[in-house]
Amino acid sequence: MTDRLKDRTAIITGAGQGIGAQTARRFVEEGARVVIAELNPETGEATAKKLRDQGYPAIAVQTDVADQKSIRNMVERTVQEFGAPDILVNNAGIAVFSDPLSCTEDDWRRCFAVDLDGVWYGCQAVLPHMLKVGRGSIVNIASVHSFQIIYNCFPYPVAKHGVIGLTRALAVDYGAKNIRVNAICPSYISTQISIDYWNSFPDPAAERRRAEELHPIKRVGTPDEIAWTVVFLASDEAGFITGASVMADGGLSILYHS
Repeated sequence: MTDRLKDRTAIITGAGQGIGAQTARRFVEEGARVVIAELNPETGEATAKKLRDQGYPAIAVQTDVADQKSIRNMVERTVQEFGAPDILVNNAGIAVFSDPLSCTEDDWRRCFAVDLDGVWYGCQAVLPHMLKVGRGSIVNIASVHSFQIIYNCFPYPVAKHGVIGLTRALAVDYGAKNIRVNAICPSYISTQISIDYWNSFPDPAAERRRAEELHPIKRVGTPDEIAWTVVFLASDEAGFITGASVMADGGLSILYHS
């Protein structure tokens, strides 16, 4: 490893499993102190303990990203334990898919509360600390749904489009303050959530193959491939990149689907 995040304090939301958990691992291996901000206290603590048992600095803080007070409390705990956050990874999210006119008010509110409001609340809470220390990197996990629309996935892509707008707006407003804000847009990733989705079909293997065939590289991505992309954007190696939307999607978004 290269210690490219040495002595940085990083917050990763939704890091109890999947992309967030793997990002936490790559971060500590690169020298960062990591806060696992996870709604599920059991998976959050399990992820943090596994890292601590291997000698890495990591804590878990139960966090509901849809609750501003919960976010603020988590950031305060971060400052107490590790100092001001240098990096925020807004990874927590939920998939809410339906036909537009079948989407209930509760579905709409729930989707936006986590997938867009939660991203803003995280940024809102860490930005004052980043401004005080004069540096920072925020990486928002968006989606290919931020650019490409498919049937019956409403309102998820609406919220993810909002994440891109938020990313770009904050990048402009805080660029001169040495704070970079970027987004990553994954396609199908082999997380447990995706596996559970494929397993909901009569032929899970066939459904996974269907997803793989959508990508020009003929496979889905891994959590580690997204984690390494986060590491790059969070590091000084990406010092001239801000306001960007990195399509980590195996080419899915550039392929015409007839």
